[in-house]
Formats: sequence, C-alpha cells, structure tokens
Amino acid sequence: MRDVLATAISAALTRLGVDADPSRIGLERPARTDHGDWSSNAALANAKGAGLAPRELAQRLASELDDAGLPHLERTEVAGPGFVNMHLAPTWLHDVLGAILREGTDQYARLDVGRGQTVNLEFVSANPTGPLHAGGGRWGAYGDSLARLFRRCGYRTYTEYYVNDRGAQMELFGRSLAARLIGDAVPENGYHGQYVGEWAAELAVALLDEPAWQAWVTQGGPHSERSSEERQAATRALQETGSNIVGSPDAGTDLLSELMSRGGLAYASSWGRERALLDVRESLDAMNVGFDHWQSETALVADGAMERAVERLREDGWLYERDGAQWLRTTEFGDDKDRVLYRSDGEPTYFVPDIAYHHAKFSRGGQHMDLVIDVLGADHHGYVPRMAAAMQMLGHSAESYEAIVGQNVTLMRDGQVIELSKRTGTMVEVRELIDAVGPDVARFAFLLQSIDTRQTIDIDLLSAQASENPVFYVQYAHARIASVARRAEADGVAPVPPGRTDLSPLAGERELAVLRALEVLPSVVELALRERAPHKVTTWVRDLAAAFHGFYHDCPILHSDVPEEVRDARLCLTEGTRIGLSIGLDLLGVDAPEAM
Repeated sequence: MRDVLATAISAALTRLGVDADPSRIGLERPARTDHGDWSSNAALANAKGAGLAPRELAQRLASELDDAGLPHLERTEVAGPGFVNMHLAPTWLHDVLGAILREGTDQYARLDVGRGQTVNLEFVSANPTGPLHAGGGRWGAYGDSLARLFRRCGYRTYTEYYVNDRGAQMELFGRSLAARLIGDAVPENGYHGQYVGEWAAELAVALLDEPAWQAWVTQGGPHSERSSEERQAATRALQETGSNIVGSPDAGTDLLSELMSRGGLAYASSWGRERALLDVRESLDAMNVGFDHWQSETALVADGAMERAVERLREDGWLYERDGAQWLRTTEFGDDKDRVLYRSDGEPTYFVPDIAYHHAKFSRGGQHMDLVIDVLGADHHGYVPRMAAAMQMLGHSAESYEAIVGQNVTLMRDGQVIELSKRTGTMVEVRELIDAVGPDVARFAFLLQSIDTRQTIDIDLLSAQASENPVFYVQYAHARIASVARRAEADGVAPVPPGRTDLSPLAGERELAVLRALEVLPSVVELALRERAPHKVTTWVRDLAAAFHGFYHDCPILHSDVPEEVRDARLCLTEGTRIGLSIGLDLLGVDAPEAM
C-alpha cells in the first residue's frame, strides 16, 4: 500500500505542476489511528519548489487524491503545517490478511533486500579458558537473531566463532589446570574459578582411568544422546571420580608423570581448550544458537595465513620500520595512529593474526563474502578503525567490513552486582541462567533492548518472575491460537478456505488492531535488519500478542451465537496471527508452543 500511495502522490503533484522529487515523498503510519492510516509530508517537502505555502499545497494535494479514485482511500485531511493524512477503508487490511494466508510462514515478510549477497557474521568468540558466562549469552542471542534476519531478507549468511587459542592466556590456563591436578597452588594471575578444579578432576580421570573417561564420553560427553539432566548427572559422577583420584595418596606423582608423558603443560592447555569449547557449544546449543564454522587461531597461523597477509601488506608498501618495530600505515585510512605489527624483538602483536583472520573471512565455503561483520564488546571501539584500514589495504572495500559494538551485561544476584571474571571465579555461567529460567526466557530477556545499551539482568528477579516473563505472554498467544484450531476441529468446523472467505466482518477496533500489527511486519523486519536491531522484532511480537489477547477477550470466535460468516473471518484472523507470531518468534530463536 505504501508504494500505491507514493505513486499516487507523485502523480497528483505532477498534475498540480510540481516537479516532485520521489525521494522527498515521505509516508509514515500515524501514531494515532484517528489521524489516519498513512500520513505524508510531500506538501511540506515540495512547497518551496511549487511556490506555495505548505498548507495550501497540502489542500490541493488532498483534493487531487480524493478525486483520483484510489482503491481503499475513503478520505484525506490536512493537518498541522501541511501534512496530508489518508484514511483507508478496512478492505486494505483485508487484502493484507489475504496475502498473509496465501504466503504463509515461509513467504510472508520474506524480503529480497539482500538479493543473494553473502554475509559473514562473527559473534560471541569468547576465549576457550572457561565456561561461557551469562553475559556472553547476550552476544549469542543477538548474533544468532541478526543472522536469522539476514537470511529472511535474502542474504546468504555464514556464521562463525573465532577460537582465540594462542598466546599467554592459554599457557596460563594450562598451568592453572595442571596446578589443580597435582595439588599445587594456582599461579597468582591464573584461573581460580571453581570450574578449574572440576575440570582438573575430569582431566585426572582422562589420564588415569580410561574406562571411566570413555563411559563419560558415551553418557555425558559431546556424542551422548541423553537429556541435558542425564548428561549433567554423568558429568558430576565423573568429577567425583576424578576428585577421589586427585585426593588419593601419591596421586600427584602419578598424575604428573602421566601428564608429562603426554606433553606436559601443552597437553593440559590443549585438553582444557577442548573442554572449554565443549561447554561453550553445549551452552549455546541450549539457547538455540549455532555456527557454520569454528575457526582456531592456532590452525590459522599454522596454515601460514598470517605470513601471507603480512607479505601482501609489505609488498603493497603499507609497512614501515621505526624504532626497530614494524608499523602499519593505518592513519592513511582514518585511524588515529599507525599500529605496530611486529615489536622490536620480532614478536607479532595480536593485531597480526586478527588481520589474517579477517582477510580469510572474506572467503568461506568456496565463495566470496560481500560483507563481513564483527559483533564486538564495549571495549573494542578503538579496534574498529585499525581493522577497517587493514582490510582496505588488502583490497576490500570500505563498505564490505562492518563492526557492531555492543554494551555489556550487568548481572545481579542477592541485590549485588556480580563482577564477571573467569580468573577470579566470580562468574555466572550462561548454562546456570538457562537452568534457572529456561532458554526461551533467557534469550527473550537478552533481546528486549538495543545491543548498544547496557543491560542489567537481575537473576533472582528473572527466576522469580519466570511465569510472568513477557516471552510467556507472547507464547501464550500462539498456544491460544492452537487451542482454537483444536476446538474448531473437535466441533466439526471445516478448515476455512482463505481465498473464498469474506473478510468484511473484520471491522471492529479489536480486529483492526490485530490486522494493523500484522501489516507492519515486513517493514519491521526490514528496519530491524537495516539498523541491526533484533529487539525491534521483540517489541513487535509483544505488540501483536497484546492485540490478539484483546481480540480474543472481546471477539468470540466459536461461540454458538456467532454468525458463520463472522466465525470464519475471525478464524482467518487467528490463522494470520499464528503465521505472524511464528515468523517473529523464529527470528528471535524462541519456541512457538502449541500448548502451555
């Protein structure tokens, strides 16, 4: 309808002798329905060129539109300094509902904005030195929902997780594990969390009790098909076995001997890496978050990607030497200072493998990526200009690299802020949050507000109010619709053929409110993608659920005194609502239950 009205306004202005700029014909939905269904600022934007006062041009434009015989247009009115408000008949919303019923969940609000362009989206990428903390859950929910939006809008989307498994942090993690394993003190700046002791106990079993370790792999490990509760019980049993081993006489000597035979600290670091990634994968899986590719930094460097990227930068003249160090000319692309690639002792900075990694991300799955996006934490603002500069030096356009810098999560428990730190052990695992409130509540909570605003989550409050969480209000609307369908079937009401159903009975305010909410979904999806803002979909599903609950309360569907034609029209509306909720909840990665 927007396109129909925009074309009509442009044609009306032409008839009035106004050379209108189509890009300056704005159309918006008024906040209040008594101001019309659409409002345009075309008269305000084009009055100067027309040599008329804005309100006078608006009156002439409104008259032209009234006389144009536009479908669904009932009347126009001029408001304020020169806005033209257009009031449409309910038939335009009936047409929208017809389209929803024809297109269904798969096609309604499926856009072709991307036209097959390729996108690489990296998010979460927490270091493999411990479990994923609850704050990381926000990045998982956000990144996955953004990927779903890209796919819905016609982009071929590739998601990945960067495994930072090189450097001092991994060595320190290995030392911390080994110390807990043999009963030594953990290094002062090492990892002191409870999980380190638990994983050290598991490592003890892996080293000295192969049958018990293999039993866990089958019952609680990555290849187990058991439930989450059963896997966790198997893991607790494994840790108890390991604790008994660690606490037995002379265990330290045996464990140290076995550890050294397998590579010592390098083995402890490698084993810890795999254990951390297993935990991260399971936690993200529980939140319905998955990745197409997990890229190891160690593997990237071993493949020679770092040397190849640096050599190309050197050949193209982007490197220079100063004070014995190798510098990259990032200021030529807007960075506030040039960046060191190699220190004076010849050691590369972290920037070098990051450049190689981002360059590699432009080629995934045998295809070139048109757009590479990083979802970064709040402390990465300064990182963006230098990486953008490096990518342009390597031949990628400025528009092909994008970074979304979000704000962190503040977690509270017992009225106190929890400082998130793997090293001190003061952390709440995302798994713990999921166990407390469920994956849908957790994910919906993370997607309630914009990623660029700091979020505070009170775990006690979220747990206590789980049954009142807004996600349940939305899910209950979907479950209600399913119950209507079941009751209709039980009452012998035949499925309503949408193309042959008269929708004109849908004229009450409650019915129109649902229709208006459904009509805006394609615009919401496009806006949420353009602004990288999945929370706009969250707001929309809440609005649709509220409209439907109001309709359900005031507009009986299957009551015996409801005329058949009204019943059938309302059944079409409930099915259209189901389609809309299914689309919205899927974009948020939240379940759409048939019953609650």
